[in-house]
Amino acid sequence: MAFFSFPSSRRGFLAASGIASSAISAAGARFAGAAPGKGTSKSSDIYARLGVRTHINAKGTYTYLTGSLMPPEVSEAMEDAAKHFVYLVELQQKAGAKIAELLGVEAAMVTSGAAGAILLGTAACLAGNDPKRIAQLPDLTGMKSEVVIQKSHRNAFDHAIRNNGVRLVEVESPEDLEGAISEKTAMMYFLNAAQSTGKIGLEKWVEVGKRRGVPTFNDAAADVPPLSHLSDYCKMGFDLVAFSGGKGLRGPQCAGLLLGKKELIEAAILNNCPNEDTIGRPSKVGKEEIVGMFVAVERYLRLNHEAEWKDWEQRIQAMKKVLSSSAGLEMGTFVPEVANHVPHLYLKWDESAWGITKADCAKQLREEEPSIEVLEDDHPQGMSVTPFMMKPGEELIVARRIKDVLDQARSKAHS
Repeated sequence: MAFFSFPSSRRGFLAASGIASSAISAAGARFAGAAPGKGTSKSSDIYARLGVRTHINAKGTYTYLTGSLMPPEVSEAMEDAAKHFVYLVELQQKAGAKIAELLGVEAAMVTSGAAGAILLGTAACLAGNDPKRIAQLPDLTGMKSEVVIQKSHRNAFDHAIRNNGVRLVEVESPEDLEGAISEKTAMMYFLNAAQSTGKIGLEKWVEVGKRRGVPTFNDAAADVPPLSHLSDYCKMGFDLVAFSGGKGLRGPQCAGLLLGKKELIEAAILNNCPNEDTIGRPSKVGKEEIVGMFVAVERYLRLNHEAEWKDWEQRIQAMKKVLSSSAGLEMGTFVPEVANHVPHLYLKWDESAWGITKADCAKQLREEEPSIEVLEDDHPQGMSVTPFMMKPGEELIVARRIKDVLDQARSKAHS
């Protein structure tokens, strides 16, 4: 999920790959959903008309940076969906059933992003399919009123839980967890991105929930890739799992997935738009987003993920080749353990000798043309970039720009 960083101990590091530098492959263009040779830094007509600046995304899937880019088959499906009228609930049910079948999970629905999935999943655990209780939320009179969460898993997105009127009960140890569960407990929430920061792991969280009869929720918003995660957590025993749709899956940014137990997904749909007087009424997803999300899942399952990973590694090697002439610049690769789990290139230099900090370098890259967004603090040793969300060819633009900024700063410092 966007805007969160976790201790460096969570990061897995890879040695430099040894794959020979090569030009971007046709496969890379297919994965990126853009044709090679088209301008990567030129603003589109619509953004130019609005006076909105476009950016090269060397950072990853972040909501403030509009997530990811939809491939042609997704946007074409959404355009097709926009031409017809359907019953929204029927579409939600049919698309959800297809998605569940594709992923091998019990049930699924399309939500307004992962935060919408958190809101609706919590509502389902509280009100179920009871019309009176659904209309009553967030007034919890006569209902369960608490959600258990590890203290280290608190985050800005748990606001979506609290919107339902519940009280979050923080725990730290397995003993705390056992003592915190009571007749008031409606759900146990787990933040997947923080799985290494708490004392209670995934399996233990599920085990306690099953034994105590409390639904468990896994917020795995940005935890794709790898592909297997789309079903892993349901198979592990989580009753509900949330994913962002507009990140690694490359669906509509305002869409997400809620996966899990059939009775809870059915209840979540009842708590959602287009049903009136529900807590989820503002969390609307239209026919275009539902269809787009379905096609994005279909596409993601068809991808050659091994070839895609190799393509990312080759693009990193191409960047390293450009940057290798900057003497004294340390480079290496790493893969974050959770969220944006793809190859990254980190860059480290002597900031005092070169006369530029990584924050200053990132600022200059962002403010000049073309504007480039990089990661300043995702690696303890330096600034980092990833080709994950770059269009074909942009890795060379990024590498040359970084080289120019650093070389100019060092030259100025030594003049």
